[in-house]
Amino acid sequence: MTAVEREILRLERQHVADFNRRDLKALLEQFEPSFVGFSSTRHQRIAGRAALKKTFQHYLDQSPRVRYRIAEPRVQVFDGAAVVSFYWVVELSPGHRVEGRGSHVLIRRGKRWRIAHEHFSRSH
Repeated sequence: MTAVEREILRLERQHVADFNRRDLKALLEQFEPSFVGFSSTRHQRIAGRAALKKTFQHYLDQSPRVRYRIAEPRVQVFDGAAVVSFYWVVELSPGHRVEGRGSHVLIRRGKRWRIAHEHFSRSH
């Protein structure tokens, strides 16, 4: 594994930790201001950090004990961009889990990587 791949995986782990700590400020800093993405719970595109904040807040409001995990992350690096695909699980309460697949597209601005796009879908 390359140093860049390790850095991207570290960022993904930080993303999970920030969500589980409910640290919206830190979480949103990981995204490009012009972020665009798709959620597993709504059809409409999410555009920008303000819309993303509302989406994260919705998930956190679903349960005071919500937990997010990822598994089997795979990193692909292309010059100043990277794609991470993974499987995810959100546990809203004991015994109430939602599972799916996700991907993040990250771009590098200088030495910093940020998420420019994400796509989450539920498993069927």
